[in-house]
Amino acid sequence: MIDILNLILIIIGKILVVIGLICDLAASILMIRFPNFYVRLHALTVGSIGGAFVPMIGAGLIALGSTFLGNLRWFLAGGSFTTAFFTFILGGAGSHAIARATYRSKSAVMKPCYVDQLAEDKGGTEC
Repeated sequence: MIDILNLILIIIGKILVVIGLICDLAASILMIRFPNFYVRLHALTVGSIGGAFVPMIGAGLIALGSTFLGNLRWFLAGGSFTTAFFTFILGGAGSHAIARATYRSKSAVMKPCYVDQLAEDKGGTEC
């Protein structure tokens, strides 16, 4: 029975690591594709929360399910869960600090964006 639970923990952990990989890949692509700094900040947050928090939880579950580690699995899982908790809590504060510093330094100039469908139909440019 315990072997089945360990196997389930390892499988769930591997799924979470793959989800984190997908979040990191999406965040890296969106950092290139998004048009300005404030929208790119969203991709940065996706990468830090989805790409760091989720795989750390997965690594902790894998450590809990691995019996060959012996008693070290509790330390590895505890460290992983603690690091994931602090990453989750401090990720939003870090993004806010980056956005506030950019706004105050006025280094990300934002042009007003208006939707003009007539200009778009005539072949004009979008925002």
